Amino acid sequence: MSAFHLWIDLLKLRIASVITLTGVSAAALTSPTWPKAQTTALLALALLLASAGAGALNHVIDFDIDARMERTRRRPLPAGKITRRCAIVVGLALSVVALTTALLYLNRIVALHLFAGWFVYVIIYTAWLKRRSVLNIVIGGLAGSFAALAGGASVRPELCLPPLLLAAIIFFWTPPHFWALAIMYLEDYRRARIPMLPAVHGTERTAFWILVHTMLLAAVSVVLVVVGPSGGLYAAVAVAAAAYYLWRNIQLVRAPSNQAALASFKASLVYLTLLLVAMLADSRRW
Repeated sequence: MSAFHLWIDLLKLRIASVITLTGVSAAALTSPTWPKAQTTALLALALLLASAGAGALNHVIDFDIDARMERTRRRPLPAGKITRRCAIVVGLALSVVALTTALLYLNRIVALHLFAGWFVYVIIYTAWLKRRSVLNIVIGGLAGSFAALAGGASVRPELCLPPLLLAAIIFFWTPPHFWALAIMYLEDYRRARIPMLPAVHGTERTAFWILVHTMLLAAVSVVLVVVGPSGGLYAAVAVAAAAYYLWRNIQLVRAPSNQAALASFKASLVYLTLLLVAMLADSRRW
């Protein structure tokens, strides 16, 4: 693995890019016109750095778990490619720069939401709930929701409905997305003694709860059509993407398997990407 890919892995930049897109989409939803380019760039930078810093610290805390799991044992820390001290320094430095950027160039409410998301992911989810409760990823899903609230607050510091609904979408999307992955790596989680839902209650019950969360997710995404500034493009994408994701998860309920879980996992990525891009590309903004 090249040095470049090692740092992408350590900082979880794929997840960070989704977090950043979520915040920028929330800003676009909240503003009656396109948000200022400078504000959007600073928001994206703060979100990217905060998420990357939290990702590095997640690797530090999960070092022992990652070393025991087949899926994660080649990550930079358990593979000995990057030291834990280096990861701690980088993670804390990026987090401080992100919060400082939000405080100096955006506003205190954006900084508060950034810190809340960081705290939920690093402390509440990774350090506390992940090893102790089957609700770990349900509550941990709040971390991504704060990115939507931060994006909205960059335009309007007071709470308003569109970013709240996007925060709810991220909250309901995160568990089924991750549970599908956990079904595929069920034995990994059992071996590491991590109480992910499929490791505790089996694949059939997990498939049921994935479908329930997907139904709630679809409902909230359609409500956003009514109360948000989005137009016909978003409405069409929201309905079509929700129908596809629901279909995949109905298949998972009918015949739980690793193959069906993989299809559900991929569908979750397609769903969220299409939804966020549609929010940004909606015809009312052009």
